[in-house]
Amino acid sequence: MLRESSGKSRSAPLRLRPQNPAALVGSHLGTGQDEPEKRLRPRNGRGAASNASGRFEPQQRQVFDDGWGALEALEPLRTEITVERAKSIITRNESPDISFDRSINPYRGCEHGCVYCFARPTHAYMGLSPGLDFETRLFVKDGAAELLEREISAPNYVPKTIAIGTNTDPYQPIERQHRIMRQVLEVLSKANHPVGIVTKSALVTRDIDLLSSMAERGLVKVALSVTTLDRKLARTMEPRAATPERRLEALQLLSEAGVPTCVMVAPIIPAVNDAEIETILTRAHAMGAREAGYVMLRLPLEVEEIFGEWMVQHFPDRYRHVMTLVRSMRGGKAYDPAWGKRMTGTGPYSWMIGRRFEVATQRIGYNKTRLKLRTDLFRKPARKGEQLNLF
Repeated sequence: MLRESSGKSRSAPLRLRPQNPAALVGSHLGTGQDEPEKRLRPRNGRGAASNASGRFEPQQRQVFDDGWGALEALEPLRTEITVERAKSIITRNESPDISFDRSINPYRGCEHGCVYCFARPTHAYMGLSPGLDFETRLFVKDGAAELLEREISAPNYVPKTIAIGTNTDPYQPIERQHRIMRQVLEVLSKANHPVGIVTKSALVTRDIDLLSSMAERGLVKVALSVTTLDRKLARTMEPRAATPERRLEALQLLSEAGVPTCVMVAPIIPAVNDAEIETILTRAHAMGAREAGYVMLRLPLEVEEIFGEWMVQHFPDRYRHVMTLVRSMRGGKAYDPAWGKRMTGTGPYSWMIGRRFEVATQRIGYNKTRLKLRTDLFRKPARKGEQLNLF
């Protein structure tokens, strides 16, 4: 059943996060009782359970089970793809707590469907839901390679490492057909431009030919995000991402091809995957990763509600405990966007995770050196209409 409310102006964003997300899915966690038959049913192969309206929309729509069994008859959602002609492709930032000042996102939305993804709220800017829309209504930035070539050929362009995969995954399933990431890499390789890649997809191994060539010139580093080694947990949390085994295999194949690799234990979710930190680091090091990093769970804007629904579906007995730990790291809130705190949080639990990670990486042998990618080899592409002067 679809429930709709209106009367909100665009200047007054809707509050989409209830005080008790468990109530949204019909669970009685306060009494220790649960009614699974009244929860929102997860869609097959998708991470989010709901598709609430974006925070900028004048109307709020929400699907709920009214007892007539309508949700049981829902068909699997199909992925819809829209071609977007972007005006620019390099995104700039001035954040002091990240190591890059520019990035590229070949796609909007991500079919991996990771329930915890901090990028989900960006779909609200498209008039879509950060819930199921984020993972089923995707935008392909056609012509990204041509835009990139134009932007790095500008007379005042100064090369620095471009990060790809910091928002949505460049190797998500639709990359197999659209090959936007492949085309972007070809431009960067030709120009000897440095790039850092983050992904949780084994599809990255398709481009080993380009990546190994760039690695020989000191131009590339690849980070694989490994959230858990539990295949069942991974399938519910990251339904269309590569299995943990495939990600570890990708680390091995890249390392054997001479591509510098890093493992990202991200996000660390309190009382869900935090027990796996040392095991993930050990397995990834055996596959060739020599740098490692981590990020604590981030729940900005609508992600708090989406993650809360997922917790009640899959871990109803842990919901309150997990959220208590999350808030203990964020000053009593679900999220604190303050620079220097948003990636790690603060407080005793955050300190404990940091120390565990530090001790484990030192013991296993990570981060002995940090590879600095080269910029001195950069060759500015010739601009259209510009002829090479040989004399």
